[in-house]
Amino acid sequence: MRPKPFLEICFVPALCLFSLLFLTHARAAIIEEVVKLPVTVHTLSGQTVTRDVVVTILRDDTRAKSPFLILNHGRPGQETERRAMGRLAYRKQSEWFVAQGFAVFVPTRIGYGVTGGEDAESTGSCFMKNYPAGIEVAVEQIKSVARYAQTTPFITPGRGIIIGQSVGGISTIAASARAVPGVRAAINFAGGHGSDPIRTPENPCRADLLTDAFANYGRTSKIPTLWLYSPNDRHWGPDLPKTWFARFKANGGNGQFISLPPFDDDGHRSFIGNSKAWTTPVLQFLRQNGFTAPEQ
Repeated sequence: MRPKPFLEICFVPALCLFSLLFLTHARAAIIEEVVKLPVTVHTLSGQTVTRDVVVTILRDDTRAKSPFLILNHGRPGQETERRAMGRLAYRKQSEWFVAQGFAVFVPTRIGYGVTGGEDAESTGSCFMKNYPAGIEVAVEQIKSVARYAQTTPFITPGRGIIIGQSVGGISTIAASARAVPGVRAAINFAGGHGSDPIRTPENPCRADLLTDAFANYGRTSKIPTLWLYSPNDRHWGPDLPKTWFARFKANGGNGQFISLPPFDDDGHRSFIGNSKAWTTPVLQFLRQNGFTAPEQ
C-alpha cells in the first residue's frame, strides 16, 4: 500500500516553502522539499532580470550524502501554456533517479509556472532566431541551482549530473559546454528548440542555426554526454538529431547517441511516457561515469 503524505512546515528563511514526507513504516523513503532560489539572468533584449526560482527537491533522507541531479524541463510554445505549468517535479522520473542514489533538483525556470516573471528565455521570432541567447538564460539558472545544491548538507560536493528534456535538453548540452560547478556528466532527452509539432512537424525554426548551436557547444563541452531521441519525434523527426549529434562530436564533444524506439504518436514524449525504453541505457551511462548504485 502506498504511504499517505503529510505536510511539514519548513522554517528556513527565504528558501523553504514546505516539504512532503512519504513514510514507510518506521523510516522515511522520499522527502519532497520546495525552495526559492534568487537568480539573476540577462535576456535577449538586454534586460537584467532577478527572480526567485522555485526548485523542487526529492531525496531519500536515509542517505547522509548523495550526488546531485538537476532535471530541466521543456518549453511549451504558447505563453498561456508556460504560465500554466505549475511547479515542475517529474515525480515518477525523479523517484527513479532517487532510487539510483541521487538527490534530484527540479527548477521551474523564470517565465514558467509558479516561478513566473517575463519570458526571459525568448529566442526571437521564427525567422530571426538567436538560440544561444535564450538558452544561456536557462544555463545561468542551471549553474545557480548547481551552486546551491552543493551548499546543502545532504549533497556530496563535486558529484553532480544535469539532465534535460526538449528545450531543457539543448540547455543541458549548452551547460555541458560551461564550467557548471560540480557537474560530471549530462543527459539530453529529445533536446532542441523552436518547434511547432502541429503546424510544422519535424521542421523547427531555422534548423540551420540549431545545428550551428550544437556544433559550437561541442567545441567546449568536455564532460561525457548521452543523447536519447525517438525517430517519431514530431518536433525534430528522425534525421535532425543525428545531424546535431554528428556536428557536436565533429567539433570535439564527448557523447553517445541512443535511438529510442518509437513511442505512441510522438516520441518527443518518451522521457515522460516510456521510461522502460530509456532506463537501461541511462543506468549504463551513470555507472560508466562513476555514479554507482547506493548501498541497500
